[in-house]
Amino acid sequence: MATDKKLVIVESPAKARTLAKFLGSGYTLKASMGHVRDLPKSKLGVDVDHDFAPQYLNMRDKLTVLKELKEAAKKAGTVYLATDPDREGEAIAWHLKEATCTPSVPCRRVTFHEITKEAIAAAFKSPRDVNMNLVNAQQARRILDRLVGYKLSPLLWQKVRRGLSAGRVQSVALRIIVDREREILGFKADEYWTIEVELSKLVPSTPKSFKALLIGSGDKKKIAIGNEAAAGDIVADLKPAEYSVAKVTSKDSPRQPAPPFITSTLQQEAYRKLRFSAKQTMAVAQQLYEGLSVGAEGSVGLITYMRTDSTHVASSAIAETRDFIAEKFGSNFLPKSPRLFARQVKGAQEAHEAIRPTSTRREPAAIREFLEPNQFKLYQLIWQRMVASQMAAAVFENVTIDIDARKTPSKTRYTLRAQNSKNTFPGFMALYTEGRDEEEEAKTPPLPSLSENEMLKLLDPKAGIKPEQHFTQPPPRFTEATLVKTLEQFGIGRPSTYAPILGVVQEREYVTKDKGAFKPTELGVAVSDLLVQQFPEVIDTGFTAQMEDKLDKVADEGLDWVKVVRDFYAPFEKDLATAEEQLERVPMPIEISDECCPQCSKEKLLIKVGRFGKYMECPACGFRQSFRIRTGVMCPNCPEKGEIIGRYTKKGKLFYGCSAFPKHSFAMNAKPLPEPCPKCGGIMGELKPGQKSCQNPECADYKGKRFFRRSTTSSAASSSKSTTAKAKIKTSAKRAKPTRSKPTAKEK
Repeated sequence: MATDKKLVIVESPAKARTLAKFLGSGYTLKASMGHVRDLPKSKLGVDVDHDFAPQYLNMRDKLTVLKELKEAAKKAGTVYLATDPDREGEAIAWHLKEATCTPSVPCRRVTFHEITKEAIAAAFKSPRDVNMNLVNAQQARRILDRLVGYKLSPLLWQKVRRGLSAGRVQSVALRIIVDREREILGFKADEYWTIEVELSKLVPSTPKSFKALLIGSGDKKKIAIGNEAAAGDIVADLKPAEYSVAKVTSKDSPRQPAPPFITSTLQQEAYRKLRFSAKQTMAVAQQLYEGLSVGAEGSVGLITYMRTDSTHVASSAIAETRDFIAEKFGSNFLPKSPRLFARQVKGAQEAHEAIRPTSTRREPAAIREFLEPNQFKLYQLIWQRMVASQMAAAVFENVTIDIDARKTPSKTRYTLRAQNSKNTFPGFMALYTEGRDEEEEAKTPPLPSLSENEMLKLLDPKAGIKPEQHFTQPPPRFTEATLVKTLEQFGIGRPSTYAPILGVVQEREYVTKDKGAFKPTELGVAVSDLLVQQFPEVIDTGFTAQMEDKLDKVADEGLDWVKVVRDFYAPFEKDLATAEEQLERVPMPIEISDECCPQCSKEKLLIKVGRFGKYMECPACGFRQSFRIRTGVMCPNCPEKGEIIGRYTKKGKLFYGCSAFPKHSFAMNAKPLPEPCPKCGGIMGELKPGQKSCQNPECADYKGKRFFRRSTTSSAASSSKSTTAKAKIKTSAKRAKPTRSKPTAKEK
C-alpha cells in the first residue's frame, strides 16, 4: 500500500548516502547500481524490419535490485528518478520507470548538476517527466553501436581472427591512430640550419653578453639555410661584420587563464599533469561528484557533474570564487568584472555547468586528510583550474631587439633577433598554469639595456657564431591527451565516450603504448585497413561527426531517431553483404613465444588466439596451455620454486601470479622486477613506467591498492593480513568502479 514516503532512485550507494544527508527522513534512498535493462547479449536485440525496435531485457545481475526497487515503489507515495543529468542518465531513468513504476504511483524525474543542499532543494521543487528526446538520442546511439558492433565484429572473426571487435566510434579512433603512424613512417626529414651569434655591448654591462638568432638576409624577412655549405658562407660573412641595433620593441602582453574544465579538457590535463588515463580520471571524478565523507561535514559532493561539454558557471559560484580570490590573494589579483567563457565547440550544452568544486571555500589542503591520494590530486586540479579562471591575467613584458649585421665593403646585410619575455605580474599563474602537449617554451635569458643605432661587438670571432644542423620532425604519436583533443575537434564521440574508446582499442590489442603514446600493432593496422577498405563511409571522421550532429538534433529538436538509424543502416547493410562475399581472409603473422614445449621439447610454443583469448600451442605435439608472460622473477616462499608469470583474466586484465598455481597461490597486479626491495628484500613491482615500489604490505615503501595475495602455504597470521589487504582493495575497487554498465565485447 502506498504511503506518503517518497522513494528516490539513484545509480550508486555513494550518491544515495550523500543525497540522504540533504533530503531527510521523509525520503527513502535506493541505488539501481547503474543500468537495469539492456539489449540481450546473446543476439542482436534490434528488430531491423520493424523500425529498429529494441528488445530490452532486465539484466540478470540486477534482478534482485529490481525486485527491491519494485517493492519499494509500491509502498511509496511518489517515486523520484534522480539519475545523472545527461542522455545516458535520462535513459537509465526511463528504464527504471518502465521496469519499476506502476500507474498508481507518480514517477517524476529530478536533475541536478551538483550534489549540494541548494541544488537538491531546487531540483525537488520542480520535478518533471522523463525527457523522451534525450532518451531517444541515447537509444539511437545504443542501437547504432549495436548494429555496427554485432555486424562488423563477426566479419572480423571470419576474415582476421576471433575475439576482435569493431565499433562505430572505436574504429574511427583506431583509424586516426593508424593514419598518424603512416604519416610518421612516410615522413621525409628536411635538413635546415640555424645560426646564433653571441654579442655584447661595447662597454661592460649586465648581462655581459646575449644571443641573437639569424632571421633574415638583405630585404628578405626570412632566411632558409638548407645545408652546411650555405651555413658556412653566412658564417664567413658574419665574422667581420659590423653589428648595430636596428629596432627595440617593448610591450606588455597579458596572458588569460584557461576556462574551467569540461570532460575532454579534464581528461587531457589529468593525463598531462597526473598521468591519469581517461578511464582513471572519470572513475575518480565520479567519486568526487557522488560524495565523500569529509570530517564533520559528513558525505558531500565535492565537484559538479563530470560529463559535460559546457564552460558555463553559475553566477553564485563565480561570486563565491571572486570573494575567495580577493581575500586570499588581494584585490589586484581580481579582474574588474567576472570572467565568462563562451564554448565554441558544436553541440555544447550551455544549460549544463563546467566541472568545478561545489564550494570554492573547500580548499584542497583543508580536506586532504579525508581523501585518497588520487582523489586529492584530481580535486586539487579541478579546484585550482576553477579559481584561476576568475583571477586576473598574468602580464609579461616582451622585449624584441632586431640587429643589423653588415659586411663592408660588399654591403651584405643580415638581420638577427634577440627576444626576452619577463613575467611582471603573476596573476592567475600564482595558483595554476595549464599543461602543454608539446615541449615547454624555452626560457629566454635576460637582455642588456639597448637603444636604436647602438653599436655592438661580436663576443668571440671564433666561438661567438654557432651554426647548428637540424632536421624537420614527423608529427608526434597521439597520447591520451592529444587523442581526446583530436576526437573532440573532429566532433567524434561525446563526453561520456572518450574514456571507453581509449580503453577498448588497448584491450583489443589494436594499439600499445610506447613512452605514453599510442602505437598501432600489426593487428590494429590490419583491422583498420580492412574496415576502411570495405566501409569507407562508416569509418570516416566527417561521416561520424555528422552522425553525432544528428544525434544532437534528436536530443535538442526531436528529430526522428528511427529515420536517423534507417539512413545509416541501408547503405551499411549493402557494404556488409559485399564484404562478406568478396573479402578474403587477412593473413596475420604467427607469434612465437620464448618458451619450449614442456611435453616434447621439440618446438617453441606458438601464441594463438581462441574464443576465450590467447593460449599457447606446440606445433609438433599439439600441447596447449594458457598464455603466460615470463618475468624471470622467482615466487617468494614458494615450496614448488615457481616463477612469477603474467596471465590474463577472463576479462582481459593482466596480472602476475605463481606458475605453480594451484599448489601455491601468489598474485600481484604490478609487474614484478628482478631487483629486490633494498629495505625488506621483498618483491619490487613496477606500478607504471618509471614508478616502482615494494609489494610487501609490511614494508615502509609499500604502495597499496595494486597488491593482492593468496597463499595456501602461509600461516594463519599471514593469511589474516592477506585477507585484510584484499578487503581493502575490494573496497577501493568498488569505490572507483563507474556506476554505468559496460557494453559487451560484441557491442564494442
